[in-house]
Amino acid sequence: MAKKIISTEKAPSAIGPYSQAVAYGNMVFTSGQIAIDPATGELIMDSVEAETHQVMKNLTAVLAEEGLDFSNVIKTSIFLKNMDDFARVNEVYASYFSADYPARETVQVARLPKDVNVEISMIAGK
Repeated sequence: MAKKIISTEKAPSAIGPYSQAVAYGNMVFTSGQIAIDPATGELIMDSVEAETHQVMKNLTAVLAEEGLDFSNVIKTSIFLKNMDDFARVNEVYASYFSADYPARETVQVARLPKDVNVEISMIAGK
């Protein structure tokens, strides 16, 4: 089995030596997405809700490149700068799923790339 690099212009380009996502067999592993608007390259930092929506839009684009959507997501990792934002991030996150939620952890971290408030990565199955 060979790995397949997934890349789309509808999500931000990698800001380091990594891929937007990698497919391996029937699994797709996304890199963490932050709230960069792929059209402008600017961070969306108006609110943690706006940030989370942009992150989810970016993940939508990465998954779609491989013909997947959030119904294919098996596991999610959410990284927060401040756990006090948990309820607000969770509300936005939940609006992207209809049922059969993926497994997930949410952790507070000391710092995230570009000093954002939220980063999310996903594992999906085909």
